[in-house]
Amino acid sequence: MSYWFRNENRLPQGRLSAVSYISAGMIGLLLLGFWKLQVIDSDKYILMAERNRERNIAIIAPRGRMLDRDGRVLVDNYPSFSVLLLRDDPAAVAKALPNIARGLNVSLEDLREQMNTSKGLPRFQPIVIKPDASKADIAVIEAHRQEVPVLELLMMYRRRYQPGGFMAHASGYVGEVSEKQIEQSDNKLRAGDVVGKTGLERQYNERLMGTDGQRRVIVNNLGKEVSRLSQQDPVSGKDINLTIDYDLQLAAEQALQDRKGSVVALDPRTGEVLAMVSHPAPDPNDFATRVPKEIWQALNENPDHPLLNRAIQAQLAPGSVFKIAMATAMLESKAIPASFTAYCPGYGTFYGRMFKCHVYGKGGHGLVDFHKAIVQSCDVFFYNVGMRLGIDKISYYASKLGLGRRTGVDLPSEEPGLVPSEEWTERVFHRKWYLGETISVSIGQGAMTSTPMQLARMIGGVAMGGIFKQPHLLKDAPNLTEERFPLAEDTVEKVTQGMYGVVNEGGTAAGSKLEGIEFSGKSGSAQVIGYDTRDKYNKRKEFKDNAWFVGYAPRRNPEIVVSVLVEEGEHGGAVGGPIARDVVKAYYEKKARKSEEILKAGAVPQGPGGEKTAPQAAAGPVSKTEEKAATAAGAQH
Repeated sequence: MSYWFRNENRLPQGRLSAVSYISAGMIGLLLLGFWKLQVIDSDKYILMAERNRERNIAIIAPRGRMLDRDGRVLVDNYPSFSVLLLRDDPAAVAKALPNIARGLNVSLEDLREQMNTSKGLPRFQPIVIKPDASKADIAVIEAHRQEVPVLELLMMYRRRYQPGGFMAHASGYVGEVSEKQIEQSDNKLRAGDVVGKTGLERQYNERLMGTDGQRRVIVNNLGKEVSRLSQQDPVSGKDINLTIDYDLQLAAEQALQDRKGSVVALDPRTGEVLAMVSHPAPDPNDFATRVPKEIWQALNENPDHPLLNRAIQAQLAPGSVFKIAMATAMLESKAIPASFTAYCPGYGTFYGRMFKCHVYGKGGHGLVDFHKAIVQSCDVFFYNVGMRLGIDKISYYASKLGLGRRTGVDLPSEEPGLVPSEEWTERVFHRKWYLGETISVSIGQGAMTSTPMQLARMIGGVAMGGIFKQPHLLKDAPNLTEERFPLAEDTVEKVTQGMYGVVNEGGTAAGSKLEGIEFSGKSGSAQVIGYDTRDKYNKRKEFKDNAWFVGYAPRRNPEIVVSVLVEEGEHGGAVGGPIARDVVKAYYEKKARKSEEILKAGAVPQGPGGEKTAPQAAAGPVSKTEEKAATAAGAQH
C-alpha cells in the first residue's frame, strides 16, 4: 500500500474525531444552557413570563378629608386618572417616547428627564408621566394601545381645596414624596406616593394618608385587562375635624381682601384657632397634581412671598401692640408706681438723642397717666417706662407673656420671633447692649419681633389673667399644654380697661367700636426703617409702616381674640381695627343665630353637671355689660 493511500485512510478519521469533539462540546454547552435556564434561572424566567401575563395594579387610597368645627368639608378629593409609563422594555419605551409626547401634548424633554430621574427604580415599576389625564388623553391611550402598549391608566384621588387660596396656608398642599422623605419614612413611603408638603397636610400626614390596595389582573398582548385574579381593597385615610370656623374664616378672608398681611382668630379659653388667613396665598389646587415649573418659579420669585405663612412666620416689629407687655411689666414688677405720669410734648430726649412720639408736630399728648398712655398710645410715656425697667426686665416679662418663642401651634415651620436682652446681644453681636436701644424696644421697635399668632396669644392670655393656652387647629387635639403666669387682679383690670378705652373711649381705634359688644384691643404702627431714612427715599411704598391691631371681646375673660397684620398699611387703628371688628362682629352674629335656633327648637341647654342653664350660658361666659347690651340690641351674647 502506498504512502498516499494510507494517508487518505487516516484523514477522515481525524476529521471525524474533530467533528465528534465539537459536537459533544456543543451538546454540552446546550445542556449547560438548558440546565441554567431550567434550574438556576428558572425563577427569573417564570417571573418574567408571569409579568407578561399578570400585572399588579395599585389602587390608590384617598386621603382623609378636612372638616371645619361644624362638620363642613374644607378639603376633599375627586377621582382622576394618571398616565403610567411601563418601563419593562427600555427599547420599546425609547421608540415610543416621541409618539407619547405628541399624543399626550407633553414635552419630549420633560419625558426624557423623568426617565433619567427614574433610572434608579426597578424596571417593572411604572412611573407617572402625566398626573391628571384629560378625556382626550384617555381617548388617545385607548385608541393606540396596539401601537403604544407601554402606557397604562391608573385611577387616583386628587385633592380638592377651596378656590382662590382660601385657607391655603392652614390647609397646606400635597406633592410627590421626595427622596429625603422616603429615607426618613422607614420604608413606609415609596417613589410616586403623594404626601403633605406644608400646613395641616404635612402636620397630620400619617393620619390623612390611607393604605393603598392592589389588583392582580391578566392582560393580553396589548396590555389590556382580560380577567381579574384577586383584589386587596384600599383603606381610606382618616378625616380630621378642625377648630376652624368656615364662617369666621370667610369673614377674615373678605375683611383682609387682597392686602398683604395676616389675620388670626382664636379662642383664648381653649387655644382653638377659629380662623387663620395669610395673603397673598398660592392656590393649593395648583399643587394637587405636579406643579408646573413656571408656576413654582413664579411663586418663589414673587417679591410678596406668597409661600410665606405670615400668621406664624412673619417675624416683624409689633409696634405699639407691645405696649401691653410693657404696661403689664410696669405694674407687675412694681418698679414704677401705678400712678406714674409723664409729660409728652411730642418727643422725648433720652441718652442724648431725641425720640419722637407718633403725634410729633401736633402738640403732643400733654400730661399722660397709665390709662391715657394705652388709650392714646403715647410713645413718650412708654419711653420713660422702658428706661426705668431696663432691657432685661422687659425681656423677662415679655418672655413670660409668650413672646420670643414658638406658641406650639400644630403647624410646621413656626418661627419664634425675638425678644432682645443683654445676653442675646453679647452672644450674637459680641458687644454690650446700648441703653438707647431699650427706648426703641419699649414701643415694640428695634430688635423686637413677633408673629400675629404670638400677639393673639399674648393679648388673650393677659385678658385671661395670665393663662396662655396652646393654639391648635385640630379639634380635640391630644397633649395640649397650658402656661400660667398669674397676674394680679389690679394689673389685669387696669390693662384691659386701657384696651377697652382704645376702642370705646376715643382711642386710636375709635372707628372700630361695636354697639353692644365690649370690643377692646390695641393698635400699632411699626416702622420698617427710620423716618429720616425713609424720607430720603421719598416715602416709597415698601418703606411704609406695618399696621397692627389685636382686638378681643369681651373685655375680661374673652371668647375671641383677633390679631391683624397689614404690611405697609401704616395706621393700625384705621386699617387693622376694622378688619378685627368685622371678624368679631361675624362671631357674635353667628352666636346670636345659634341662640335663636335653640330657642325656636325649644331645647334647654344643660351645664356640665346636668343643670338647666340659660341659652346665653350655653354659648360661653357673659359679662354684665354684654347682658345689658344684648337686651338693648335684641341679641343673645
